[in-house]
Amino acid sequence: MIVTLIVVCEVGFWVLLAAGLSARYLLGKPKLGMALLLCEPLLEVLLLLVTAVDLKNGAEPSWRHGLAAIYIGYTVGHGHRTVKWLDGHAAHRLGGGPPPRKPPQYGMERARHEGQIWLGSVVAASVATGLLLAAVWYVGDAGDTSKLEASIAGVWRVVGIHGLITLSYVVWPRKAPGNDASAVAARDPQDVPDALVRGPREDEEQVR
Repeated sequence: MIVTLIVVCEVGFWVLLAAGLSARYLLGKPKLGMALLLCEPLLEVLLLLVTAVDLKNGAEPSWRHGLAAIYIGYTVGHGHRTVKWLDGHAAHRLGGGPPPRKPPQYGMERARHEGQIWLGSVVAASVATGLLLAAVWYVGDAGDTSKLEASIAGVWRVVGIHGLITLSYVVWPRKAPGNDASAVAARDPQDVPDALVRGPREDEEQVR
């Protein structure tokens, strides 16, 4: 039942998101769109309540309850980023707004961007840990909580791996290509040598 509810919440998340963005940009009703988007947290509350009732009714704690806590944590830590990203694309494609700004690709700006995403993972893991610890306390000595505790360890293991990947962008920052045509085109024309701006044919005409 818990796994089914998680699937329902995930589908409901995307349905409400699509409905909210459509009402906001296609129907021209921003208040209705905002109301639909604000309904999304109710899905997580519903999942939390059903999980608690399931444990209260004597269900043995299992990986399914851990998955529910992880899902809620992920929504808290990264859900706003997903909504913001999709809202920017919807505003551009449906509302005639400017194209959304692409994330940085090189240097310390890319490292800071990855760091912000990692902080979202820390928030997600913290929320999931809090819910799992509450479940362990709720069950107490009446049942086996080892799988819930294993879920906590697994969550922080993933966060640790994500942190190492993020740190690699600080230690070995990606460098922008400096010799390809796209990099030359992106520079200020005043910084490009005259030979590249004029082209070989104009150079030959000046020699003649």
